Amino acid sequence: MAQPTGRRPRWRRGLVATAAAALAAPLVAACGAGAGGGVTISVYYPPEQHFQNVIDQCNQQANGAYHIELLTAPRAADGQREQMVRRLAAGDTSLDILGVDTTWTPEFAGAGWIVPWTGANEAEARRDVLAGPLASATYDGKLYAATKHTNVQLLWYRDDLVSTPPSTWDEMIADAQKLKQQGKSYKIAFTGAQYEGLVVGFNTLTASAGGQLVSDDGAKAVVDDGAVKALAMLKKFATAGVTDAGLASAQEQQVALLMEGGDAAFELNWPYVYASMQQDKPDLFKHFKWTTYPSVIPGQPAKVTIGGENLAISAYSLHKDEAFKAALCLRSPQMQDYSAVNDGVPPTVASVYDAPDMAKAYPMKDDIKAELADAASRPITPAYQNVSTIMQNLLSPPSAIDPQSTADQMRQAIQDALDSKGVLP
Repeated sequence: MAQPTGRRPRWRRGLVATAAAALAAPLVAACGAGAGGGVTISVYYPPEQHFQNVIDQCNQQANGAYHIELLTAPRAADGQREQMVRRLAAGDTSLDILGVDTTWTPEFAGAGWIVPWTGANEAEARRDVLAGPLASATYDGKLYAATKHTNVQLLWYRDDLVSTPPSTWDEMIADAQKLKQQGKSYKIAFTGAQYEGLVVGFNTLTASAGGQLVSDDGAKAVVDDGAVKALAMLKKFATAGVTDAGLASAQEQQVALLMEGGDAAFELNWPYVYASMQQDKPDLFKHFKWTTYPSVIPGQPAKVTIGGENLAISAYSLHKDEAFKAALCLRSPQMQDYSAVNDGVPPTVASVYDAPDMAKAYPMKDDIKAELADAASRPITPAYQNVSTIMQNLLSPPSAIDPQSTADQMRQAIQDALDSKGVLP
């Protein structure tokens, strides 16, 4: 089953404590402000260490017009979606603002569970938002959510092993093989387990090869030659002798630990690993560098799959006007800056990347921003959960992939899911 991918894993603490303390001070002081004033607006959102501070500040700014109350969702993405779907399907009026994964927008919008953003609210939600994150909140030409934070993976490497980072997958594999021959740490850490992280990696490879998995309207399975190239690259990588023995069970946590343990020369993962390495392995941290994700085709930058969290308004909310205002505050540039520095979640608003405190917490911010400018989305369809499960099954283990045969099976299975045949829970 899918796990939270593109969100900062909860198994690590936040970014540098000094930055957290400096920014938290004015927000903590606002704790309790606005309690009992106006209507209560609930926000159903997964655990995020400092999100309550954001809510407290927004309650203070509301000046009694409304009071935001946090309803904490389960940690795992599957549990979040399951509970939310059950409550929305029952027309639950106690949910106002919903924290939705970037892949849920089509499903929730198609079911009529969330409402479009319009007028001044839409204009504010779109203002200065990077193209990739904005696309993740859009379905059928309408904006259905306001972007709160985003994510893209980078290539992390050790500069004591590699003086010049590879720019392509072929170069990365060749560099790892050379290091192996020299008896040095050489492994490439990658999320190869049968879960959403493997789909993210495959989707990035497909988009980077100029391929497509599902048509733009979400009605037809494509799985074209670009997808076949991606499958071939994934197969080559898994059988080149440059992976850890636990590739087929590796999720984000195992990938990060492989690098922190000194066994890997390369790591493909989300930006949170920078702070984790800094905290856990300060000696190795001085050699821990980053660059943009490796491409599949030389000379063509990779199109990296986007992650993150958006804020949608429930169709069953009894206080939609206040809910839109509250959601805009929760994801305002000020709050995105705070959350980025303290909770390790990259902003969606372009100007936030230029904030003074971002330089220390996110020295890789320019590479993140560059990837977000031309990011890839996972297939946009209300049937995404089924499509993802199908791909997970066919991609695992990566070493068993037969590029053309796997592509043919995937195309037919995805089309069945889009046509509501053999739909999985």
